[in-house]
Amino acid sequence: MTSRISLTQYLVEKQREKGLIPAELRLLVEVVARACKRISIAVSKGALGGVLGDAGTNNVQGESQKKLDVIANETLLEANEWGGNLAAMASEEMDFSYTIPNRYPKGEFLLLFDPLDGSSNIDVNISVGTIFSVLRLPEGVIDVTDEHFLQPGTKQVAAGYAIYGPSTMLVLTVGDGVAAFTLDRETGSWSLTEDQLRIPEQTKEFAINSSNARHWQPPVAR
Repeated sequence: MTSRISLTQYLVEKQREKGLIPAELRLLVEVVARACKRISIAVSKGALGGVLGDAGTNNVQGESQKKLDVIANETLLEANEWGGNLAAMASEEMDFSYTIPNRYPKGEFLLLFDPLDGSSNIDVNISVGTIFSVLRLPEGVIDVTDEHFLQPGTKQVAAGYAIYGPSTMLVLTVGDGVAAFTLDRETGSWSLTEDQLRIPEQTKEFAINSSNARHWQPPVAR
């Protein structure tokens, strides 16, 4: 049986051989991945875990928060605040960014995330996911504010998402292509299952979010 490459092995290779990521970023991605495993467990319990239904609050966009929205948000905050790799975090479920408390060491990165995208699907047992992005704290900044998160996408040093469905998958980039890892629920480890993912040049299907059709604008004549 061919041994699979673990998430840690993959990241160490990017760090050692290609010099793409510093050790601090590797550790940060691993912590996010561990938090996603915890969220996967909570999602998979469904009604058995008493986590379905509304939390009775709204997020910054005015959307009704599900109980699992709150649980996933707290999971990511607690997992990442003490590691010393971050200066601050921002979440769709919070009105303002979250600065790392002074009782913990601070790092040079900013973490942004939607802790449980598609949470309205939870009660009908459809796949949901976590989306995250990592930025560098601008040089010379001591007191982090919301403005420091407003950077162009080209400034990202890592980004990815986890899908909690029939299997749990983590899709990740650290600047050298896109890789997909699948969670082995028996061992609790992430294994590389696809590397250098690309959008197909041709396909038989095309999907759009037709619920937003009313917002589409016609092309501007030139």
